[in-house]
Amino acid sequence: MPAALVVSSRRHDRCLRGASTRFLPSRPKVETVKHESENHTVTAMDVEALLGTLSRLPDVEADNLQAFDATDRLLLDTAADLLGPDAKVVVIGDRYGALTLGTLAGLGVGHVRVSQDLFTGRLALKRNAVVAGLEGRFTEYELNRDLLDGAGVVLLQLPKSLAELEEIADAVARFAAPDAVLLAGGRVKHMSLGMNEVLERYFSSVQPQLARQKSRVLVARDPKATPGKRPFPVVESLPELGITVCAHGAAFSGARLDIGTRYLLTFLDHMPASKQVVDLGCGTGILATMYALRHPDARVVATDQSAAAVASARATAAANGLGERVAVIHDDAMSTLEPGSVDLILLNPPFHLGASVHAGAALKMFHAAARVLAPGGELWTVYNSHLQYRAALERNIGPTVEEGRNPKFTVTRSRKS
Repeated sequence: MPAALVVSSRRHDRCLRGASTRFLPSRPKVETVKHESENHTVTAMDVEALLGTLSRLPDVEADNLQAFDATDRLLLDTAADLLGPDAKVVVIGDRYGALTLGTLAGLGVGHVRVSQDLFTGRLALKRNAVVAGLEGRFTEYELNRDLLDGAGVVLLQLPKSLAELEEIADAVARFAAPDAVLLAGGRVKHMSLGMNEVLERYFSSVQPQLARQKSRVLVARDPKATPGKRPFPVVESLPELGITVCAHGAAFSGARLDIGTRYLLTFLDHMPASKQVVDLGCGTGILATMYALRHPDARVVATDQSAAAVASARATAAANGLGERVAVIHDDAMSTLEPGSVDLILLNPPFHLGASVHAGAALKMFHAAARVLAPGGELWTVYNSHLQYRAALERNIGPTVEEGRNPKFTVTRSRKS
């Protein structure tokens, strides 16, 4: 991959039935926790002060989006009597640092191991840690043995996808301590019985706790044996495309072909034969793979802010003999690509930010495309027609034409002015 296209980045039951409520703002009870190794004294009030300083940056910020929620508080509260300074704690799915930094600042834990899927979440955690003076107190890992080896308590913000939850549950049961406790929390409106069923496949005891502030914690204990290989990535053939797709649990649509990508691919023959191409928000890498197969001379970059998507796309490219021709990057909105370095961008943007329906992610991608496209370069976008993105594409990229529309989706071509 030429340097002009890719550059370096700069860049356990008593405690559960009667858990402390010291982290609730409505009961601001002050308790002192002594952290001997750091000779640092904090109070439980520090947690509320900490939460108030958290930022989502560099992720999209808006009035209806915040960097923490009641689930973060409830998970910290539930974990309080389980932890001490030397506890081996793992945090998975922390969005912007509330769980990691709350565990360090409010629960007196000396060090935390962390795994976050989203690139923006990783950057936000680092930024918020600096503001809180807690940098150097956590270590980042992917979802693997190094993350979970010997862990006694795992705090998890429940993911939306059951497949992602299964991959996490398998890893905890496989690698954590035999007496490990998994505290999995979420907003009640986003939780399902399917989550209990997934956890029951990997733990002998799964106990839903009482809801509070519209959040609930599932407590999973006694990990079961996990013989055989890990269940992810899933590998499936897609006969309609003639390719193999690999998908980790958090990858959008799994190993299936989502209908938006399917529709965009019907325009593949209309897209220019470009030399430097980006599949932005690549998911499992289907668009990148199909374009690379159609255009052997193209240098293709697949990029996504999801680490699971990046691992999936990399595996998909390799499974189709494209491991040397498709470069896969974990990044946020092409931040590590040079301005004006790309001739063609393919985009099937998300219309959610976490659990919220929000156009911010797509608009951020449009801004990024405007920066990275060379003059005359093209952005091909597929989106739900009701979102009416054409005006934003015109404003950010340049002249935009509708290439096709079906009952659900619109495909547009925008040329960089």
